[in-house]
Amino acid sequence: MAPALTSSAPTAPHELASNLENNTAPKSIFPDGIRTSGQHEPIYDLVRPYSDFPKEIKGATAWAKEEYENNAERWTHVFSENEIKEISDAADAFVASGTPLTGISKEKFQLPEFSRFLEPLRKELIDGKGFILFKGLPVQKWGNSKSAVAYMGLGTYLGYFVSQNSRGHVLGHVKDLGEDATQIDKVRIYRTNARQFFHADDSDLVGLLCVAKALEGGESDLVSSHSVWNDLQVNHPDVAELLTKPIWYFDRKGEVSKGQQGWMRTAVFYLETGDNPRVYSKWDPYFVRSLTRFSDAGLIPALSEEQNRAALILEETCLKLALHMILDIGDIQFLSNNHIFHARTAYKDFPPPAPRRQLMRLWLSTPEEEGGWKLPFHDSREKKRGGIQVDDTAPVAPEDAE
Repeated sequence: MAPALTSSAPTAPHELASNLENNTAPKSIFPDGIRTSGQHEPIYDLVRPYSDFPKEIKGATAWAKEEYENNAERWTHVFSENEIKEISDAADAFVASGTPLTGISKEKFQLPEFSRFLEPLRKELIDGKGFILFKGLPVQKWGNSKSAVAYMGLGTYLGYFVSQNSRGHVLGHVKDLGEDATQIDKVRIYRTNARQFFHADDSDLVGLLCVAKALEGGESDLVSSHSVWNDLQVNHPDVAELLTKPIWYFDRKGEVSKGQQGWMRTAVFYLETGDNPRVYSKWDPYFVRSLTRFSDAGLIPALSEEQNRAALILEETCLKLALHMILDIGDIQFLSNNHIFHARTAYKDFPPPAPRRQLMRLWLSTPEEEGGWKLPFHDSREKKRGGIQVDDTAPVAPEDAE
């Protein structure tokens, strides 16, 4: 039996003290006193069987691309002059305060007018269709430094920043750094120009700000995982059932704290805890297919034929149902990872000296007690649940990829 199958389950949410350790982290390391929780296995006792799952999901989260592909006004917001001025003034005031970018907060980024739009947007991202595209942030005029402040300032109204990698990046950069995309056991695909298959990141929300476009490719696709679930129920119920079982191993790719294994055993589709649970999704094929170094050593099972077939059908279903969009310079895409899968096409950059394609990325937590989903993980109530945290690595917000 693989070691992960015998590991003890984490403490259940109802047994956690109200004074959660990660919510009261040392400010000498974490400026806001909150530590990213990191990647964890589920509480296996809270993983529900397939028989408990709905056969059909209805409502705003189970949208079809036909609702939106010819109606961009339903998911696009163009910044007005007044909104840009308010965001610009808030960014200038924050810079003048001398506060490090990792210490930005709503209180230090005042948006008295635009916050009235962002507050309902947060609920729409969490509980509604789950995505929006802002257009027109003047990133070329402002430059990366001020644009990063403005972008992270907007993010404070939607969630808490969580670390995206072992380096503690709370401001990430999706950019080709020339790393070998075939070395999937070591390399994170966002640091290459390779295609990204449909996946969900390790956070409740993800944001992408386009600061430079590619010569060709690098376009965005997203799909409702609830619509994917409904399609599987009709066409491949056996695949749907397999995806609800906690038999899927995910690679930590060496981003581990002391005492952690190099993998996690999880499901792909979960049910929330509590009453009227919704279907939550967690998936990235690059993290599932990169584990041969462990399966070859007999530490975990290799992917079965049934699992390989399920992964293929899941990707094909996502492609069939996906909404396609293109991010232009100054566009910001925010979406939910709880009920949206997203992908990007492979791309080719302009030749030097033109800048390479670059997106600034945010991972945001929306904890249970602040309207977030009730997840079957021990950190569901923590402010910065999810993310990737290695030991006490301090958060950093670099202005460019590193």
